[in-house]
Amino acid sequence: MAKKLINSPKIGITLDYEEKQTYSKKPWYAVRENYCSAVSSLGGLALPLPHDVEKVGEYLELVDGLMITGGAFDVSPELYGQSEKHNTVITKDNRTKFEFAITRGAIERGIPILGICGGEQLLNVVLGGTLIQHIPDSVDNPLEHEQKNSRDEAGHSIKITKGSLLSKIVGKTEMAVNTAHHQAVDKVAPQMLVNAVTSDGVIEGIELPSHPFCLGVQWHPEYHVDSGDKRIFEAFIEACKKQMADNK
Repeated sequence: MAKKLINSPKIGITLDYEEKQTYSKKPWYAVRENYCSAVSSLGGLALPLPHDVEKVGEYLELVDGLMITGGAFDVSPELYGQSEKHNTVITKDNRTKFEFAITRGAIERGIPILGICGGEQLLNVVLGGTLIQHIPDSVDNPLEHEQKNSRDEAGHSIKITKGSLLSKIVGKTEMAVNTAHHQAVDKVAPQMLVNAVTSDGVIEGIELPSHPFCLGVQWHPEYHVDSGDKRIFEAFIEACKKQMADNK
């Protein structure tokens, strides 16, 4: 029987990993539904990726785009040259090892990348940047970056850099975004450009100009709080479609 051609761009989505005995008594993977529906609603094929580092090369041969998701954990400070770890830092080393490897591979191959929240932070570290380990201890008079209201509501606004890829995508210089993070980009990786900041100076977005599409955002656009959020996914999916066409 002949194989059917897949006409949708295949979007690899990184999974979270938990050992808490809630969903199962054994360790389990998880991904929030709206990460996947934000892709599938625009014609993408969502493919969650287990943390198998040995399969990274095969995953990269399969996917047309990579979404690095967030989660209630942090990139190990050792990966950006800091030996001391703030007492709020929680790591998931196997997940980070996988995400580090597949993100580096996607950058090298020119595969479109969208890093969300912790995914943005990982992008910066992969390319040689550092992170603020705990915003309240490092930023003067910080905004509330871990909002208490619902994630499908705005937490604060951001200013978008004119001329950046992000500004071209969303078509404006300000957005209202949700916020659920205690860390942020500190030293920006050498190749990266900052594309969004908050009024307290915290970096909210980065991008890699030398890459076909490599965008990191500190908020969660999959909730579609602002009209610009959907445009981010539309631009990402379009880049993935181009990648798929180029690979045929």
